[in-house]
Amino acid sequence: MMVICFGDSNTYGYDPRGYFGGRHDADCRWVDILATETRWTVYNMGQNGREIPSAAPAFPDDTDLLIVMLGTNDLLQGRSPEQAAERLERFLSSIPLDRSKILLIAPPPVTLGTWVPSKQLIDGSCAFAQLCRALAERMGIRFTNAGKWDIPLAYDGVHFTEQGHRAFAAGLLEELK
Repeated sequence: MMVICFGDSNTYGYDPRGYFGGRHDADCRWVDILATETRWTVYNMGQNGREIPSAAPAFPDDTDLLIVMLGTNDLLQGRSPEQAAERLERFLSSIPLDRSKILLIAPPPVTLGTWVPSKQLIDGSCAFAQLCRALAERMGIRFTNAGKWDIPLAYDGVHFTEQGHRAFAAGLLEELK
């Protein structure tokens, strides 16, 4: 099975503790845990700072599952949950794969931290998750909300800790059963 994980720094495995923005070790990045646990071919297309693109890149035709988790950077850049959801709908609509092969994951809500100074951002990330659910239902795309997996976040209020990656992987593996 060929799986592509398309997302931002939490897909990439960014470790905010490193001065130069390194990555967590492979044994505790959720994408790598998914590959190890399932023995699937899993490609990490996470990119630090990625906002929701206006159009999809060319994903291979033989992709069995495309996992998409985006939106946090859009909210951090000042977009409203509604604006981010509109961008996400345009992006998902541009993906030529069969919709049954797409899994949309609402990112876990941010928490107060060095990157999240206000409760407004937290409320926005929770609202965005609900908009993602409605969007997935409307488009006939599989959906799950990572907010229900109790993901520990780093001091910045945004990035997964090592334990957060493990919790995310466990939640995703349960979802894919």
